[in-house]
Amino acid sequence: MDYPHPLLAREGWPFIGGMFVIALLASAYLPGWLAAIAWLLLVFVVQFFRDPPRAVPSEPGAVLSPADGRIVKVERAHDPYAGREALLISVFMNVFNVHSNRSGVDGTVKTVQYFPGKFLNADLDKASTENERNAVVIDAGGRTVTLVQVAGLIARRILCYTQVGAVLKRGQRYGFIRFGSRVDVYLPLDAQPRVAPGQKVSATTTVLATLPKP
Repeated sequence: MDYPHPLLAREGWPFIGGMFVIALLASAYLPGWLAAIAWLLLVFVVQFFRDPPRAVPSEPGAVLSPADGRIVKVERAHDPYAGREALLISVFMNVFNVHSNRSGVDGTVKTVQYFPGKFLNADLDKASTENERNAVVIDAGGRTVTLVQVAGLIARRILCYTQVGAVLKRGQRYGFIRFGSRVDVYLPLDAQPRVAPGQKVSATTTVLATLPKP
């Protein structure tokens, strides 16, 4: 809730401004149907960079969704960033979802790891290991939670604003991915999932899983 632009993401202002100028020029110098396309593109850009404030659930042990989108995976998997077996929950974001990423837990950032890579469709399994990605490992009161931003087919920029030693709060904005992507969430094996593949989720307001006390 402390983000200073509660309606539109700051990352979007250059794109919105640029598209607005293009739409104005199109209206002045191009046929009406081309101008209309330009204005529709402006509407698309504005909706892509929307970043509404979200209420944060107070349920103890709740792991909140770090992104808007659709659940594509709930399964046991190896967490290569924290070196452990884990419960993996993946959230796929299409171009119509809010792309602001928020912390799912309260905790201290232990590592931040960036990996260059490909730009495969983020809905594919191999995107988790082959695409450009950024992993944030969090110590959440003695429980390890890993959040991995994964670039997609159209996404060309992962933005992460946190660093080692930072203290994150549930629902706190920590990054952004531009144009279609996914976030992988690795949890302790005893976490109880609260979502299923195919389910639509909202950043911060949807509880992905609950963590028993250590």
